[in-house]
Amino acid sequence: MTESTTTHHNENQTIISQSRIIKRRRCRLVLGILLLLLILFFIVVLVLALTVFKPKDPTVTLVSASLNGVSPGVSFPAVQVHLNLTLDINLKLHNPNHASFKHEQGKSLLFYKGTQIGETEIFPGEIPAMGSTVLHSLLTLQLDKAASDLTGLIGDLMGGQLSMESSTRMPGRITILGFIKRHAVAVSECQFTIDVSDGKIRSQSCKNKTKF
Repeated sequence: MTESTTTHHNENQTIISQSRIIKRRRCRLVLGILLLLLILFFIVVLVLALTVFKPKDPTVTLVSASLNGVSPGVSFPAVQVHLNLTLDINLKLHNPNHASFKHEQGKSLLFYKGTQIGETEIFPGEIPAMGSTVLHSLLTLQLDKAASDLTGLIGDLMGGQLSMESSTRMPGRITILGFIKRHAVAVSECQFTIDVSDGKIRSQSCKNKTKF
């Protein structure tokens, strides 16, 4: 092998080695950029999850209510008088989150001075992000359950205003960014006063809370 041939061979080896080094550097650079972008993406998602997409409490508000009528009844052999009223209500469910809230079947309980006098089921549904929906429901108020304070209840009805408490519970899921799902239970405790004559809500105070 001549000297020129050896030199040419060495030059080729050097070029090949340099080419491999350049390719390795490029691969490392690309991988580094991809890793940096991935880290930045997770940081952005984390910041959004803790700020803009931080779950807020869905709220339940009583929009309207009306008493439709009295349904008396008597049971035997032990004579007991049952006095029932039908309460026609509209509940407004508001989702303040930047993510949809898909709720399962819920339940709303009605109380008069601490005694449960009625309940109703809330059908499953979905509330869009930053949206609201109104649900209609009928409750049969079993006034005989408030027998310990029946005189006060009749007095409230005769006076034209009825004060009650409600407890609403709705389990569901909040979907963030289309793929992050979190189980949540929206709970609302309300105290309200209904005008018996026109069914309008005269006063209302609610505490809303979401359990994740």
